[in-house]
Amino acid sequence: MINWLQVPKSQDVAKYIECYWLIEKLPGAESYQYPKLNPDPAAHLIISPSHQAYHYGMDVGTADGYGSHLLLPHLQTFQLDHSKPFIHLGVKFNIGALYSLGLSAYSHPSLDAIEGVNLASLFSSSEFNQQRLMDIAINDPEACCDQLDALFLPWLDKVKEDQHSALTRKALTVLDSTSISAMGEQLFCSQRTLERSFSRVTGLTLKQCQTMNKLEAMLEYLYQRNADEIDWVDVALKFGFSDQPHLIRHLKKQIGQTPKKYAKDRGLTIDVYGGVN
Repeated sequence: MINWLQVPKSQDVAKYIECYWLIEKLPGAESYQYPKLNPDPAAHLIISPSHQAYHYGMDVGTADGYGSHLLLPHLQTFQLDHSKPFIHLGVKFNIGALYSLGLSAYSHPSLDAIEGVNLASLFSSSEFNQQRLMDIAINDPEACCDQLDALFLPWLDKVKEDQHSALTRKALTVLDSTSISAMGEQLFCSQRTLERSFSRVTGLTLKQCQTMNKLEAMLEYLYQRNADEIDWVDVALKFGFSDQPHLIRHLKKQIGQTPKKYAKDRGLTIDVYGGVN
């Protein structure tokens, strides 16, 4: 399995895009064949060869298709099919960025959905060559980052910024360090105004986004440690759970696994799709 993660070099692009990432499974490579993708408040543009199939198992039904697609923010845990060789070049947008960018493939606000995209129309540049971009991604991540920055810079001429996106951006900077009930006062607005703007921009409530951010931080913490190094009581306290049973219930609800089973299987793809590098 080959993978990398790079942040945009352009500060203007970084206002809307968190990172670029690549994952490639070569023929004969050993890897977890049906990993799970934990809930994510951010959207991803996933650039893939047109003949390459994708599969997302959902709570009800599946999303299947071929080629490049938009993975929208999702409250569900998706199951992926990585049983065959594949390559994905991904763009992880900042939370709420699609509200301002106004992609034609995206109907705002949409959640728990996969939308096929036409890259030729998405990137109007006559110089866009998907195969060349994929080759660069495999061989030179830094150069790929430059190419992607150049492709996205023209989008910034069409962005829509308003009081809702401005307030949401401020809220995101304090969401993980402030209780939700205190955020309105800290940002000098009513709690109702804050909730309404945040939902309008992201499609999520503050609580939903905060819960997903905490889950990702916890899974990254667990991922970076061996199973025998994990003290579950300490983990529960570190991430704000009242006790270990509370932590167990939370993980089972969010990803369908107990903490110990997760530590054993490590089935979540938090090292790709814009997660841990």
